[in-house]
Amino acid sequence: MQALNKLGVGVSLKQMASAMDETASTLKKVWETNKDVTHLDQIRLILKHALKSSVAINDEWMEELSSAYVSPIFKVRPYLNPDVPEVLRRFKDQNKLVGLICNTGLTPGTAIRRFLEEEGVARYFDLMVFSDEVGIRKPDPRIFRSVAHKFKVSPHNIAHIGDNLRVDVWGAKNAGFKAIYFSSEVGRDKMAESDPKSLVSFSRRLGNLKEDQIVADRTITSLAMAPKTVQELETQ
Repeated sequence: MQALNKLGVGVSLKQMASAMDETASTLKKVWETNKDVTHLDQIRLILKHALKSSVAINDEWMEELSSAYVSPIFKVRPYLNPDVPEVLRRFKDQNKLVGLICNTGLTPGTAIRRFLEEEGVARYFDLMVFSDEVGIRKPDPRIFRSVAHKFKVSPHNIAHIGDNLRVDVWGAKNAGFKAIYFSSEVGRDKMAESDPKSLVSFSRRLGNLKEDQIVADRTITSLAMAPKTVQELETQ
């Protein structure tokens, strides 16, 4: 809202809030098909709903609008599990390829990369794949297999670690990966998950699946358990 007002386009807080709700509804419909839209297309959706096509969208605005749109992740920084640096370092010491497959929400891959760089952990990743950049979301097996292809490794030789039963565990298993379920309440946004209208809540729904249908190869309750658990799977 502030960025648009700065650009000479008057938009009220009520208009912007309504536009965000409409954009979330649109994104849910896209995400239900395991597809995603680009960061700039998200901004265009918000502008379409906020301005009701009454103002021509100037492409020169996009840099400033993008900066405003991604600013929350840097103003209210996400929780980074404190075990992350040591776990990633151990994987690299073992000469393992390390990748990140991330379903983005309203924060694009470019901002998440910057956040991980500022946290000092981006250097441990050999590859990062973000749904807004490739147009596919987990649990679609194609996003998993794209990593296997780039790593030149058979899917069954890759262990995927994630805290979402449908997206991470079921998705990884369907792609032929081994799946490690990270079952922990640490760092989870329980308030957002409890709101049925939120994108966080939507992303954790099991859909037509039942929890007993989703069977991980291993379950861990602490990220610090990951290196040992991966080693155990390698001996199977």
